Order: sequence, then C-alpha cells, then structure tokens
Amino acid sequence: MLNTKDIRKELQGASVISDKVIQHIHEEGLLKIWVPKKYGGLGYRFEEGLKALFGWAETDGSFGWMLTLCAGANYFSRNIKPEVAQLLFTNSNTCFGGSGMVGGTAEKQNDNTYIINGLWNFATGAPHLTHFTLNARITEKGKPVLDHEGSEIIHSFIIPREQAEIIPNWKSMGMKASGTYSFTIENVVVSEDYSFVYDHFFTDDILDSIPFRVFADLTLLVNYLGMSAHFIEEARLIRPQINFKNFAESVERHFEKVLSMARNIENILADNKEISADQQNEIHTYGTALTSQLSHQILTVYTQLGIRATAIDSAVYQVFCDYFTAAMHSNFRPSDDDLDFSF
Repeated sequence: MLNTKDIRKELQGASVISDKVIQHIHEEGLLKIWVPKKYGGLGYRFEEGLKALFGWAETDGSFGWMLTLCAGANYFSRNIKPEVAQLLFTNSNTCFGGSGMVGGTAEKQNDNTYIINGLWNFATGAPHLTHFTLNARITEKGKPVLDHEGSEIIHSFIIPREQAEIIPNWKSMGMKASGTYSFTIENVVVSEDYSFVYDHFFTDDILDSIPFRVFADLTLLVNYLGMSAHFIEEARLIRPQINFKNFAESVERHFEKVLSMARNIENILADNKEISADQQNEIHTYGTALTSQLSHQILTVYTQLGIRATAIDSAVYQVFCDYFTAAMHSNFRPSDDDLDFSF
C-alpha cells in the first residue's frame, strides 16, 4: 500500500501514472467508490466520496483528477443493465473513462446493434482504461433520429479498450500524468445492451437521484480545494516566513461547506424531495465564485515565492500548473459577459 509521500515521489515530473500507482489504485478499489456494493464496488455515500476525492487531489493533481474522472465514469454502472454491470464489474480492474462531448454517430441496425464512428477529445486516464464511454448521435440510414420535440437523440455507449484507437495528444502545461488523450472509433459494432442514458437508472439508491450538474460541480470543487491545500503545503517549504494561515483556513472552511452541501443534498433526497433548480443554481454560482477566488489566491501567492518556484522540476511548480490546467475546465468558466479586463 502506497502512502501520500510514495505517490508524490512516483508522480513528480511524470508524464504517466506509473504501474506501481495503478496497482495501488486497483488493490485499494479506488475506482469503485461510486459503484454499488452489489456489483463489487465500495458504494460510498456522497459526502464520503467527496472526502476521498479531496485527499487524492491533495496528494497529487494528476492522481486526483484521473481517479475523479474514472471513478465518475464507473458511476455509470448504475445506468447500464444489471446483468451487464455485474459482468463488467466482477473484474476488479474495470476502469471506465471517456469524453462528455458528442463526438460521433451511432448508426442503428435492424438487429438492436449500432455502428459507432467518431473522434472524442479529453478522455482522462486513457492509457489505463478497460472501456471507453462516449456520447453519439443516433442515426438511421445516415440521417439523425429525432425525438418528439425534433431534437437529435443522443445515447452513451461503452466500448472495449481494444476497439478504440488512442491519440496521445495531451500537451498541456499541467496534469501531465493524467493521460487525458483523444480517441477514435471506426466502424465498431455495439449491442444495445452496451448503451445507456445518463438519467435512466437500474439501481435504486439516493446517489442515483443527485442531479448530474450537482454531482459534477461538487466533485470538481473538492479537486480544486485539494490541490489548493497541496499548493499551500509546497509554498510553505519555499517561503516559510509568509503567513499562510488565512488561506489554509479558508480552504478548510470551504471544504467543510462543500461536505455540508453534500449532507444536505442526501437528506433532502432521503425525504423523497427533489433538488430544485434554484438550489442547483445556488451551488453552481458558489462553485464558480470559489474557483475564481482560489485561482486569484494561488496566483497571488505564487508571485511572492521567488525564482525557485519557477523551476520546472519543483513540486510547487507542478501543483501550480496542475491547478490552473484543471481550472480551465469549462464547468466553472464565467460567461463572456462577466469578463472585465479593464485596469
């Protein structure tokens, strides 16, 4: 079993998550926190899972991001037919991952199969996946299939790793070991049993009722908070004379607030009530503001650390690059109308 120090040593300056760390991930079942226990998963509650994600991000940005996105993809075990989920997740090394974009088509055949073609970007953990998940437009005889409102029908599919071609094109300044690559699918036949819809569940659990937007918001926020905590730790080693107390306490306070939100969400759902649109918007607005505040604080501190912090092989530089790469995720990006570059 690896500890935080071991994992950081393995991933400092790394361009891929090492075999030793991947072995640790599978041995501890870290990819299965959201998989129901009946499928061999850990079946974490929402708050419990967020605590784990925070700790992983605090350990290392790429480590936390890969686990968050791949464990998040394994959450789809709840959306697929029970017999298929049971078959896939009896393998302790099963690792889903993919892209949220609609990058291709699924041509419907007469025998309840589809032919998948397309290109999808930003599949975190690609080198370690056993299955890719993807979104595709349903077509029939080359034409989009529309619903009763005239909108294109989108379904998600599960494709075995060996039927996808990985394009190792991740060139970002941070998250270098996360393996966030593109992939292509060409004329792959997939059974309807290996398709799913995000909001249709075959399990009966409170976690199923959490709106996807809320789930995404809070799982990303604990990553940003965890990386911020790691940044403070590394910054202290370079400039111990700087008082980081307020920053550290702020990170801790916001982390507790996120956990409180998770508890409140589960309590509401346990009472058979819904999370209203206003509540979802409130959480998202909070997340957008918090991400902006964290980014500003980290940038302010970084500019005070001196030239040593610019060494590309330093831990603080890696955390800095990891954080700002992750913060580029579109989820909490402010609208263009909110931007003001005057000074």
